Amino acid sequence: MAIQPGQRVLAVDDLLATGGDHGGGAATRRAGRGQVVGVAFLIELAFLHGQDKLKNYPLHSLIVYD
Repeated sequence: MAIQPGQRVLAVDDLLATGGDHGGGAATRRAGRGQVVGVAFLIELAFLHGQDKLKNYPLHSLIVYD
């Protein structure tokens, strides 16, 4: 199923470490023409500060390692 223009998208991934995969607008590019409304992760390695690259999005992680 393709993302339609203007469709609201939650970017979900398994791990947030340095933010390289999602930072710098990567979440927006993955959503195509959709609107990224947040990012979610199963595990976040907070001590690597990847969340700093995603401060433009609401962020939720189920498990956080400080």
